[in-house]
Amino acid sequence: MAKAPKTEPSPARRAAFARGLDAEAAAGALLAAQGFAVLATRVRTPRGEIDLIARRGDLLVFVEVKARARLDAAAEAVSPRQRRRIAAAAEIYLAGHPEFAGLDMRLDAILIAPGVPALHLPGAFEAE
Repeated sequence: MAKAPKTEPSPARRAAFARGLDAEAAAGALLAAQGFAVLATRVRTPRGEIDLIARRGDLLVFVEVKARARLDAAAEAVSPRQRRRIAAAAEIYLAGHPEFAGLDMRLDAILIAPGVPALHLPGAFEAE
């Protein structure tokens, strides 16, 4: 049976993807300025994607990046369902990377909006 041809994403979808990449790059730069080394970006697991994974010393952070027109809208976009998804994805990642077993872990959010500095929320949510 022949596969259906892939359709090209719409211009709006491509623009949203590019904005997401730009936001993640800005978040990575913010983390680097705070002394973190970004270990991975856009990590896909069976439970969802982790935008950034970074380490500073004995601390490993899993970061959700949200870009919206305003910071408050970005904060509202990190829903309880997403928080559970990110925590589950982090657990899967850790299970596959035993070299990080002894590190402290934190779930952060970085909010991005035009015209204002990015906002890093350390420990923005807890694993449930």
